[in-house]
Amino acid sequence: MFMKLLLHICCGPCSAACIKVLRDENIDVTGYWYNPNIQPYTEYLNRLDALKEYSELINLKVIYNDYYNLKEFVDNVKNDLNNRCGYCYLSRLESAFKYASSNGYDCVTTTLLISPYQKHDLIIRTCEFLEKKYNVKFLYRDFRPYFYEGKAMFKETGLYMQKYCGCVFSEEERYEKKIKKNTGLYE
Repeated sequence: MFMKLLLHICCGPCSAACIKVLRDENIDVTGYWYNPNIQPYTEYLNRLDALKEYSELINLKVIYNDYYNLKEFVDNVKNDLNNRCGYCYLSRLESAFKYASSNGYDCVTTTLLISPYQKHDLIIRTCEFLEKKYNVKFLYRDFRPYFYEGKAMFKETGLYMQKYCGCVFSEEERYEKKIKKNTGLYE
């Protein structure tokens, strides 16, 4: 069965194995970049440029919704930082589902489903909600078993690989133990 899929791509490294798995299933994959959560702007550009180069290497069509607005992201998460991922997932995935609905795609999925660091169940619930709202099927795949394989595939390209999820708060979480230790808060 031919399936036209829009793949929300959070970054190049997370996309590598997802694209391979989907193509191995003979699914027609188009990438979709929309990630205004990534900060700072230089990090955003590094990830965007890496995906552009990678998509050329693997002959992947990508739709670039190149929108960056730190203030909007912070305004929407500042009052509930512990639940910032919910806003982040919804805003990015809704953009993908809306695009898919308006452009004849059969289904949507996301590379967010490959990371063992993401809130997998929240991503699924968000996609199921958007599936109903936009009448575009959510294609669920648990890509997590391919996480390290995908990183290795991408590393071979020599392209930029990030060290944190994307938002400034996740970047801080990378150093949480070190920060606590240096400030005397370490347990």
